[in-house]
Amino acid sequence: MSVPTGFPVEPWSVRETALDVDHIAQSESVFALSNGHIGLRGNLDEGEPHGIPGTYLNSFYEARPLPYAERGYGYPESGQTLVNVTNGKLIRLLVDDEPFDVRYGQLLSHERELDLRAGTLVRDVDWVSPVGKRLRVRSTRLVSFTQRAVAAVEYVVEAVDQPVRLIVQSELVANEVVSEQRADPRVAAVLERPLVALERDLSAHGATLLHRTRLSGLQMAAGMDHLLEAPGRVEDETRASDDWARTTVVCTLRPGERLRLVKLLAYGWSSQRSVPALRDQAAAALTGARYSGFEGLLAEQRAYLDDFWDAADVQVEGDPEIQQAVRFGLFHVLQAGARAEGRCIPAKGLTGPGYDGHTFWDTEALVLPVLTYVHPEAAADALRWRHAILDRARERASSLGLAGATMPWRTIRGEECSGYWPAGTAAFHVNADIAAAVERYRVVTGDDQLEVDGGLELLVETARLWMSLGHHTRDGAWHVAGVTGPDEYTAIVNDNVFTNLAAAHNLRTAAAGVLRHPGLGRRLGVDLEEASRWRDAAAAVHLPYDEELRVHQQSAGFTHLPEWDFEGRRDYPLLLHAPYVDLYRRQVAKQADLVMAMYWFGERFSPEDKARNVDYYERRTVRDSSLSACIQAVMTAEVGHLGLAHEYAYEAAMIDLRDLHHNTRDGLHVASLAGAWIAMVAGFGGLRECGEQLSFDPQLPETITRLQFSVRWHGLRLAVDVEHHEVTYTLRDGDDASVTLLHAGEEVEVTPAAPVTRALEKRLPQLPRPVQPPGREPARRR
Repeated sequence: MSVPTGFPVEPWSVRETALDVDHIAQSESVFALSNGHIGLRGNLDEGEPHGIPGTYLNSFYEARPLPYAERGYGYPESGQTLVNVTNGKLIRLLVDDEPFDVRYGQLLSHERELDLRAGTLVRDVDWVSPVGKRLRVRSTRLVSFTQRAVAAVEYVVEAVDQPVRLIVQSELVANEVVSEQRADPRVAAVLERPLVALERDLSAHGATLLHRTRLSGLQMAAGMDHLLEAPGRVEDETRASDDWARTTVVCTLRPGERLRLVKLLAYGWSSQRSVPALRDQAAAALTGARYSGFEGLLAEQRAYLDDFWDAADVQVEGDPEIQQAVRFGLFHVLQAGARAEGRCIPAKGLTGPGYDGHTFWDTEALVLPVLTYVHPEAAADALRWRHAILDRARERASSLGLAGATMPWRTIRGEECSGYWPAGTAAFHVNADIAAAVERYRVVTGDDQLEVDGGLELLVETARLWMSLGHHTRDGAWHVAGVTGPDEYTAIVNDNVFTNLAAAHNLRTAAAGVLRHPGLGRRLGVDLEEASRWRDAAAAVHLPYDEELRVHQQSAGFTHLPEWDFEGRRDYPLLLHAPYVDLYRRQVAKQADLVMAMYWFGERFSPEDKARNVDYYERRTVRDSSLSACIQAVMTAEVGHLGLAHEYAYEAAMIDLRDLHHNTRDGLHVASLAGAWIAMVAGFGGLRECGEQLSFDPQLPETITRLQFSVRWHGLRLAVDVEHHEVTYTLRDGDDASVTLLHAGEEVEVTPAAPVTRALEKRLPQLPRPVQPPGREPARRR
């Protein structure tokens, strides 16, 4: 499969300088706009040509049955698929009865720019109609961060060399036809006409359509209103039917004259509120947007992003591609979670239909660590959503004969949506990943309120799950049997190291949380004996180790499995070319697993262990998951393979800008984009949480000359400036504040008046640079 030639390297934007119809679906994902509530794929304004049309509302889904050839006890019975809701992006243009369509006439130029500081998608087109009428069209699209229910488009048409009669048709369209997708288990199911019309409401310059889903019973409203500027005589009318509404504008332009149409959109949905309430919500949002005006919406958007970038920006000198990509990644991570507010953060954000719009462990493992350090309010919202689905998780645990709560492997609204699959059903580590995110939020922000509001209950119920999964053997060691770790190519195993360490961390943090909040602990039914059992299990957790090879086993017996034939069987991703039953029984890893355990729980491994483990697992990890490269970047940097770490960081950052996995068309890899930040800040900045202290041990590869970033710590902004020979820590807030951190194990205090600079010594690897499986070397920088 061919890939796009790429985007020009610019520090604060992603620009497409010509329309590539063959890769239009990929660009639709790259140019998607969202605020965590509304998601608009980067489809062309006129709707055609398109790859995958997409307008999404977070967690607005349709239910569908999960078929099985043979049922089994405890198998989930239904799934959930994100709905492509009413499309409000459409603005069709006719020029003297000729449709404006880039496939006809003469396209003189076509450029689109995603502006990462303005939060807008700007499109400029210079086009000559089939009968020779030349036009310039400029559209500016945004999804508002400050007005959660609002999106807007400014659409400007200029006549260039001849008078023209224009007809602009601004539309709302429900139940768009979506073509069948590829035979890839990672893409979405196709829903046929999922929306049932309820009501339509026309206004002077717009309309609102209300629909519900057929099976899940969710109700939604989509409204549009228009502001119009044009010279001379202008006429407009609005009509509507069950599944469409259209405002039509007619005018005539002389050369040099312009028509300006501002389209305001409002979206809302609910499983409980009435149709009139939803209709009124859309009307109120449109009124607020009209009050702000398009210029006001632009100003609000810029101010919001100025504040975000002031605390979140990562500056990379020496690698302009990564500089662009890490900002692109941060922007989309923000878009995925900024205004989710009580709903999940899907694996694709709201950029495409991939994975049916489900959330996985990716969110807590990779996305929330970033948001916790740069936009903690969004991280707190995501964890409150996990608490909101806790009752469903308790029901799931009960159905599996387990105590506590079992969080779903994949879901939209809290029910398990993964049909029985060993690599998912037994991946109980998702529960400990959530617990780790709760604890990280408390440590980083210094705020106990989330723990009081539900975080401690999450810790307690997941701890109870682990006690029903784990067991002590006669020698006193604590084991967890029959699980799947992060590596989905090794399923239903005993003592997966990552799972065991994550479970132990979950148990310790739950016990510590009960000590901090004894009254709340009693209300949750935790007594001293139960908390003591948690601590005992955590202290006795078993970590399998191969004494002969002197490496940790990813799971018990892993190093004794047959090797994969990498020379003869290298059709990647392996999941599309080999049966799982074959993958499960061999030494081949889909993604970082034991390596991720060393990143998260580094205190449990010696430097020598880390070096040998990285060397061993590099040779067996094929990175068929987009979650892997960033973790490998962190650990190869820690053990001194800085050039290799740079290549992995590049791969994590460029996964969608270069379509490295050939599936960007289905939506962006939000966790990998978050991983670009992790690779830079945890990999080369050396960021870790060491107990309840912030810790850094930075080191740069030769090709990066300087790295600057900020993190939020207990409400303060700490700036870190890394060069090859020294690092400087600067506290940017609070005249009387201070932060005590660890630099390479040395405790230092930083105040606004007294930045701290420390010299860096070159980190040398203990072993030669490891090789990767044939054909799975990391993506090379261009």
